[in-house]
Amino acid sequence: MLGNNSKIYVDTSAFYALLDRSDRYHKEASVLWPTLLDDNVTLMTSNYVVSETVGLLQNRIGFEAAKLWYRDILGVMYVWWIDAAAHERAYDLWLNLWRRRLSLIDCVSFVTMHHHQIEKAFCFKPHFTEHGFDLLSAHEPRTQTINGQD
Repeated sequence: MLGNNSKIYVDTSAFYALLDRSDRYHKEASVLWPTLLDDNVTLMTSNYVVSETVGLLQNRIGFEAAKLWYRDILGVMYVWWIDAAAHERAYDLWLNLWRRRLSLIDCVSFVTMHHHQIEKAFCFKPHFTEHGFDLLSAHEPRTQTINGQD
């Protein structure tokens, strides 16, 4: 199982996949989510991801889906509120990387993960791996450790 003191960063792509049955990652997200809850890991995200997720859910699925997510799923998360210094680090990273498909919110996620020494993300975006983070997979053994902890 994942270690009790493990930290997992959760991205909008995972949240969206959980709620949209037509999303190509829905099945994998639905398998991973309960194991994360059962393994008693710290699930973390940022307030930027919260804002992005609410907007995406409301726009694509509807207000009720966004409200349900905010009320029921977000309640098990630790939300790190981005301060001005973290925002500036993320903005500088975004400017330096100069990539069309890499958003400022993704850069905020990278800054957050580095700050909290989080190595794994519940996410379906390959650029997280390009920046040195591991993505959770429904196919990996549940006995592995995260962040060097059992």
